[in-house]
Amino acid sequence: MKQEMMTIVEQKQLAPRIFRMTLTGELVNEMGIPGQFLHIKVPREDFLLRRPISINQINKEEKTCSIIYRTEGDGTLHFSKMSAGEQLDVMGPLGNGYDLSFLEAGQKAFVVGGGIGIPPMYELSRQLHQKGIEVVHFLGYASKEVSYFQEEFIALGDTRFATDDGSYGVHGNVGNLLMDAMEKETPAAVFACGANGMLKTVAQLFEENSNVFLSLEQRMACGMGACYACVCHVPDDETGTQSVKVCDEGPIFRAKEVVL
Repeated sequence: MKQEMMTIVEQKQLAPRIFRMTLTGELVNEMGIPGQFLHIKVPREDFLLRRPISINQINKEEKTCSIIYRTEGDGTLHFSKMSAGEQLDVMGPLGNGYDLSFLEAGQKAFVVGGGIGIPPMYELSRQLHQKGIEVVHFLGYASKEVSYFQEEFIALGDTRFATDDGSYGVHGNVGNLLMDAMEKETPAAVFACGANGMLKTVAQLFEENSNVFLSLEQRMACGMGACYACVCHVPDDETGTQSVKVCDEGPIFRAKEVVL
């Protein structure tokens, strides 16, 4: 993990309240594992806590990385008003990311994303594709209006969509897509990022598969495991469960190793 003043190369709005920001700096040289995140300081004196945002794409040749975020409060709203040439104080990359080493060319992987949990799955899918893995994407949005990044995923492999209101793709949630796929396909691994309810569904549907990896969402303060503000629970033989820190020991966990 390092800290750097990174420069904004581009800022683009993808959908209502959804923005993609591309940054450049030496910090990109430290990136490489999909699923990690950056901890970004809001450039205002009245904001003390950094904002954790997952890495959407890494381009080491151009020395750039991209993040996709949703404006939830004043901090991310401030980010959305920044322009190319301005700088941000960035720490990272943080977290443990997805392990792809056990997969071999020709195998199949399911990549599942919901809402703002979709962005980090793009870099994951890109790296899987480079390894020769057949990737099937299952992406869920609230509605067509707030959908984004569809073409980018389609370019990497089979991509299936669901929306809560039925305005785009299958009517319902990602679970409906997965249940249909399970009747015909058996993946070597499943990777998922999204709301806790979606992660529970993925864990339940693929409970017999030991290679199911979930990216947990938690509010974070320090981002480095010092403050214990982002704990989740994992099974423990003696006490039933024990607390672990999502920012430090996660955000990626095997489904069998975490209590949702």
